[in-house]
Amino acid sequence: MKFVLALVVLSLSFIYVSAQNEQSPIVEKEIAYKDWVYQNAKTGSDMNLRKFTFGKKLVMVVYFAPWCPNWKHDAPFVQKMYEKYKASGFDVIAVGEYEPVDVMKTHIDLFRLTFPVVWESDARTAKQTTQHYEYRKSTGDTRNWGSPWYVFLEVGKLEPGGMTMTKKAPVVNGELIQTEAEEFIRAKLGLPVEEAKATVSGSTKIEVCEPEKSAPVLKKP
Repeated sequence: MKFVLALVVLSLSFIYVSAQNEQSPIVEKEIAYKDWVYQNAKTGSDMNLRKFTFGKKLVMVVYFAPWCPNWKHDAPFVQKMYEKYKASGFDVIAVGEYEPVDVMKTHIDLFRLTFPVVWESDARTAKQTTQHYEYRKSTGDTRNWGSPWYVFLEVGKLEPGGMTMTKKAPVVNGELIQTEAEEFIRAKLGLPVEEAKATVSGSTKIEVCEPEKSAPVLKKP
């Protein structure tokens, strides 16, 4: 009996650890990524992505759900990269999903995010109707909610006009691998390789990107 119980505990532990993070490498994918105009979550003003890219070298667009622990793990690192490389031509714009805008505002303040945050959807029932959903599925993201999801826009390689900004782009179907992400950003900005430093991992708490049990959950198509 004790042996069987030990096996059950071991199995559950394996599942728990497997769900801890959803780190994914930066991979170039075929993706018809389109220009958009979304409202700024803080100010309510319209923001156009193509205009946002003007004068920059590399723009990272990150789609996120405020309640997602995987995104909460990445958010401080994204803010750090924004602060560190903004003067070198790097910028970040985040697209909020699947939560009321007021909650997004609270999230921005809580994590002290200073890069722009816009919103595409404001309810979890919109999960399968967003561009976020279409993009991540087209690039092979099999996660349930797909938060966070990243696409990097190399401004010098963007289409000069029209709705389609690029037909191929580096994407991340999950959390960033931090050392890889910073190396990628520096390379695209034309900065020298930075001396390797010892990194401190994030929280060891095991979590998976799912809404609270009380929230309505849509079945995976």
